[in-house]
Amino acid sequence: MSQFDAETAIEPIGEGRWTTRLSANWNIGDNSNGGYALTAVLRAMTSLVAQRDPISVTVHFLRPAAGDTDAEVRASVVRPGRNVATLRGSLHQNGKQRLEVLAAFSDLASGPGGPEIAEAAPTIPPVQECVGRDSLRQGVELPILTRVDVRVDPDHAPAGGSDRALIDGWIRFSDGTEPSTMALPFFADALPPSLYPLLGFIGWVPTIELTVHARRIPEPGWLQVRQESHDLHDGRMIESGALWDSSGALVATSRQIGLLLK
Repeated sequence: MSQFDAETAIEPIGEGRWTTRLSANWNIGDNSNGGYALTAVLRAMTSLVAQRDPISVTVHFLRPAAGDTDAEVRASVVRPGRNVATLRGSLHQNGKQRLEVLAAFSDLASGPGGPEIAEAAPTIPPVQECVGRDSLRQGVELPILTRVDVRVDPDHAPAGGSDRALIDGWIRFSDGTEPSTMALPFFADALPPSLYPLLGFIGWVPTIELTVHARRIPEPGWLQVRQESHDLHDGRMIESGALWDSSGALVATSRQIGLLLK
């Protein structure tokens, strides 16, 4: 079993309820990465419907989740649907709700076909010419780098001085586990904040709300990722992202609002 599967595993404890234990190996500083904490909820949702792929996931982060701590997952079907099922879920720790999730599931392998429109991946340096995230001065401890390998375009690695809040790079699981649609929400939330090249030393930038749309089933290999912010106002930023698989196909898009902590 992969590290991602093992450390997002759930066990049923009643109707619409599961238990899980978040691992601190996926932490950003003292808190669980949001995309990681979300995954246990998505796993509970998939157990309730026939559809396997989370094609639309919107999560509100009510308060940080904690690693190496037990959690309770709750999930229910809002509408089953023949092609698309809609579900609601939540994650709770120490008597407090941490996440609220609304998601739509479908089967990306059995779509009806038709015309195609997709954004092409930007041209960036190959993986071996990019910079490991562990060499960036971000002002926060990153246990998550024991679980995920992140490489950043060297043009976006210096802290501050850029004229754009933009990060390009590559990402994969450290243990070689291939990407899946279940993992796409995590990958969409695992890059350094796009404000880093623009502002430099910024530390943790917590997410308020994140929406991820899975578009295609990813092929094996590295994922290419881009995150960019076009709007920062009163300490709140809007960031857009995209993920492409090893074939160059667009597999997910994302958008989030986050806080720039002072």
